[in-house]
Amino acid sequence: MSLGAKIDDFQYCTINLSGNSLDDQGFLDFALSQITRSNIAGHKICFEITETAAISNLSGTIKFIRELSQHGCLFALDDFGSGVSSFGYLKNLDVDFIKIDGSFVKDLVSDPIDYAMVKSINDIAQVMGKKTVAEYVENDGILAALYDIGVDYAQGYGIGLPCPLNEI
Repeated sequence: MSLGAKIDDFQYCTINLSGNSLDDQGFLDFALSQITRSNIAGHKICFEITETAAISNLSGTIKFIRELSQHGCLFALDDFGSGVSSFGYLKNLDVDFIKIDGSFVKDLVSDPIDYAMVKSINDIAQVMGKKTVAEYVENDGILAALYDIGVDYAQGYGIGLPCPLNEI
């Protein structure tokens, strides 16, 4: 089975990017050429960009997102809340997903401040039309709290362990 056929079985294939990738025209050209020549639909590919990398190179990040969005690609702002986050940056970054940093998620059942942080990030994201993903979902209690808050997606060992693509 080809990689394209395997990816069709999933809602999204996410690719973590380094901060250097965002300002590398060669990488952008490579990504565009791979999308153009592959059988993988752009809307199946979601590039994850850490909040810190996005903010440290805001103009490069915006250009990178614009170029690949024209091919249907999606974008996630990873580890939101862990760096120099400001809700104001969300207005400038045309991302599709906000990944809520696991440092807020892992104790949200027992820590009312973490619960409030996750809820506020989720509320702002929803108003902006962005989907949310909670990281570090390790147990059913956390998953239930996220469901009550309205978070769209969950990621972590409580959902499933990482494994090679050929084992899925």
